[in-house]
Amino acid sequence: MKRDELNDLAAFVVVADEMSFTRAAAKLEMSPSALSHAMKSLEDRLGLQLLARTTRRVSTTEAGDRLLKTLRPAFADINTELAVLNELRDKPAGTLRITTPRHAATSILCPVLPSFLDAYPEICVEVTIDEGLTDIVESRYDAGIRLGEKVAKDMIAVRVGLDLQTAVVGSPAYFADRPAPNIPQDLASHRCINYRFMTSGGLYPWEFEQEGRSFQVRVDGSLVFNDGDLILAAALAGQGIAHLYEDQITNSVAEGRLMRVLQEWCPTFPGYYLYHPNRRQPPPALTELIQALRVKQ
Repeated sequence: MKRDELNDLAAFVVVADEMSFTRAAAKLEMSPSALSHAMKSLEDRLGLQLLARTTRRVSTTEAGDRLLKTLRPAFADINTELAVLNELRDKPAGTLRITTPRHAATSILCPVLPSFLDAYPEICVEVTIDEGLTDIVESRYDAGIRLGEKVAKDMIAVRVGLDLQTAVVGSPAYFADRPAPNIPQDLASHRCINYRFMTSGGLYPWEFEQEGRSFQVRVDGSLVFNDGDLILAAALAGQGIAHLYEDQITNSVAEGRLMRVLQEWCPTFPGYYLYHPNRRQPPPALTELIQALRVKQ
């Protein structure tokens, strides 16, 4: 394969990702017209239309989609191997793109980043807050952080968080004129603050445990959020009962701003894992971040 052909294939991947000649050209540091000509030449050589062009956007054809399925992992492997060459330098370098839910970012990732970046000043960490189940390969993330039960089986996963326990809380103002629940089923007579999943769109059923038996309770209320910080704020404002992680409410309980209920029913479960694609060798920068985050057994 000639060098120009390889460059055109790499440019095709960028155009497909950006769905715009203008944005792709800026990323490739070339003019839109030159990029359009390169894509037309690639299509002519293959004898297939790879891109469907309109005045508003660019999209891939069926042939383009098939070609992308081959090119994306191939170029990803090339980029990984090039990153490995950074081991020849004094310290790892490059950009790490991480997707993580907000709670994992604040409790696991952010506390480690200051010392990590001091140790490796040539590494840039780009963090995307995402409560859904993002495909890190398709979205070109280096790694993700999720609860262990949500990590795909074909990924390499490393535990980076201690066990978590859930907590059910309400403010003293909320409980001032109503009795606290004694069993999870009592929640049916309370205003509860619901959480909506980003991926499925469904409401989270509150999980409880008794004598090793797990069960779920669906609750009702006038507030629904897809963010734990907003749920906590609503609970502090006396808007209802919230179901959160224990570490999110510890200070508020100690300060008397929240009251914990149903504590004996709240389960403990394995915490967060960092996961990445099952490749021969992760980039050196990711290897160092994993070592910084890894839970010491």
